[in-house]
Amino acid sequence: MSQPNQPAALLIIDYTNDFVAPEGALTLGEPAQAAEPAIINLAQRFWETGQVVILPTDLHHAHDPYHPESKLFPPHNLAGSWGRQFYGELQPWYEAHRADPTVWEMAKTRYSAFAGTDLDLQLRARGITELHLTGVATDICLLHTAVSAYNLGYQLVIHPRATAGFSPENQTFALQHFQTALGAQLIDD
Repeated sequence: MSQPNQPAALLIIDYTNDFVAPEGALTLGEPAQAAEPAIINLAQRFWETGQVVILPTDLHHAHDPYHPESKLFPPHNLAGSWGRQFYGELQPWYEAHRADPTVWEMAKTRYSAFAGTDLDLQLRARGITELHLTGVATDICLLHTAVSAYNLGYQLVIHPRATAGFSPENQTFALQHFQTALGAQLIDD
């Protein structure tokens, strides 16, 4: 975790039914489901120590001809759908903590949690310089968020047990890329 006086934020990216549940529209399956205990543990640790917990979550609309993902993936994380709800124990954890100003969900419409959002402004307003990334997919949304964060000067910490990629090969590539190209610290907790 961060140094005592260094504010940090935990980002739990796209950990929704559509990406994690067996019947999800774009599920990563068992590897994503296996990340649940680590994600919940980290969320609780961050919350208990007064650190920020942010849940950047895909928001899509059915039959959107202008969104580039419409040509690449089946419909997923549609507004108001079961698929966009947080998976497993994360949903009740979020419901129990959502009134706390250090915990919030934010909609995103692109792979990177920074693209078209005020995430950078929110982090800078709180003096946050270190980001801990968890969630799915390691090889798409976490990777693009990490590249954006790196380019904005944030220090990166990745928790591999709290992530999952679309394949073991993609997971390995993304984790190596975080470390070798973005200078991220990998923590197996």
